Amino acid sequence: EEELVESGGGLVQAGGSLRLSCVAPRITFNDYAIGWFRQAPGKEREALSCIKISDDSTYYTDSVKGRFTISRDNAKNTVSLQMNSLKPEDTAVYYCAAGRDPTGLRNGRPDYWGQGTQVTVSS
Repeated sequence: EEELVESGGGLVQAGGSLRLSCVAPRITFNDYAIGWFRQAPGKEREALSCIKISDDSTYYTDSVKGRFTISRDNAKNTVSLQMNSLKPEDTAVYYCAAGRDPTGLRNGRPDYWGQGTQVTVSS
């Protein structure tokens, strides 16, 4: 059984919305910061957004500020990423990650990675 499981990817037209979910069935949610990353073909994996479960503080990279919103549901051990106003350049595999060290998580050094979910935005 995976520590992190993503869902919600798919194909959407430019300007549309998708909601990604990350479920963590095997880790103690409150001990971790949770983040969303993406990797497009030929590009490096980039951190999009992170949330610290302990105090709900959030981080967004500039390219998604105002369009993406991260949220959590502790009772369900779930973190979601609401993605609005999607653009073709948002096309990538999206990954959920969990890390005890929030700084390490943002720098791409989490304790756990999910398997990824494909998001494709058509023009």
